Amino acid sequence: MSADILAKLNLRHVINASGTMTGLGASIVGQQSIQSIADILGNFVEIDDLQRRASKTIAELTGAECGFITASCSAGITLSIAALMTGNDLGAIEQLPNHVGPKSDVIMQMGHMVNYGAPVDQAVRLSGARVVPIGQATSASAFHLASAINENTLAALYVVSHHTVEYGQIPFKTFAAVAHEHNVPVIVDAASEYDLTGFIRDGADIVLYSGHKFLGGPTSGIVAGRKDIVRNIYLQNRGIGRGMKVGKEGIAGAIAALEAWKTRDHAAIRAREKRALDLWYATLNGRPGVSVRITPDPTHNPLDRLRIDIDRVAAHITAWDLVDRLAKGAQPIVARDHEVEHGYFFLDPCNLQPDQEQIVAARLAEELDIAQKSNDLIATPFEERTLNKERAILNWPD
Repeated sequence: MSADILAKLNLRHVINASGTMTGLGASIVGQQSIQSIADILGNFVEIDDLQRRASKTIAELTGAECGFITASCSAGITLSIAALMTGNDLGAIEQLPNHVGPKSDVIMQMGHMVNYGAPVDQAVRLSGARVVPIGQATSASAFHLASAINENTLAALYVVSHHTVEYGQIPFKTFAAVAHEHNVPVIVDAASEYDLTGFIRDGADIVLYSGHKFLGGPTSGIVAGRKDIVRNIYLQNRGIGRGMKVGKEGIAGAIAALEAWKTRDHAAIRAREKRALDLWYATLNGRPGVSVRITPDPTHNPLDRLRIDIDRVAAHITAWDLVDRLAKGAQPIVARDHEVEHGYFFLDPCNLQPDQEQIVAARLAEELDIAQKSNDLIATPFEERTLNKERAILNWPD
């Protein structure tokens, strides 16, 4: 069925060795969600009642007081900040992003001000709030947070992502404790995290998850937290949240994904991923110019990836040229290449379909063999690669 729709729309059949990436459709939606979406599409429902049902499921899985479903985790950031500015003042909600109240500053660590397809700080600014960076990109301490809090401080936003700086940041428990000492609410962007309970337990007032990444639901954002704040976030649907609304199918699909999470065989999934990692390791280990090692997820999700370091001289190809060659053809393989300019990339097995690990292994071997036989070093200047990607974006839809 999936191959039929891809052919009908003239789309390439992508093998996702990158992970839960929005640009690839994030994840494969689980059967429970697919069935729930199909079942509800032919019915009218009262959305508020459906969201109340979602709230019960969110509270059960996260330990939060309540929650609701929005369009995305990014939407959840904007709406959460908006709610802290307006409270339940319906007039103020209709005025955003023009905010006339005294508090509009949102504190963020500099090392958390990243781009996840768009700047995370833009999600804050969309509400009409102002971002106050603290610390330096590679160094933030509790005193930076404490000294930045003043009468204009609205909230403190904490980002959990592989994009953030992996060292020198304020640990979350400390971040939450300092903020709460000054009566500042804490919002956590945990879009792609397995842990659904830890952030609430450790002091978050609001936690935001993606419904379409590890949960395997339709595109959606999950808002969880304190009842008084969540209620005011939900009220933003009468204002700037109108453009971020989610339909009945998105809510029903997210509920089903959360319900399925309770019974998912996580051990079996990890075992399947390990088989792929072991195959790739065996395929690449010992090849000229190739070093491989299995590495844990940087945000402590319970999964591993294969890091592949390329010595361009010995392998006769750069890391980014190898990645780009894998991504060409009728069945592209998309690797995790966020740090490829440093000469390495990752293979992530979490979104593989059955037997795709074999295709990935074969293509890697094929491209490395071709490079070894080449008379010339395959080395596109990295700056040229970057400019070509920018041109491709600007040329859409051509």
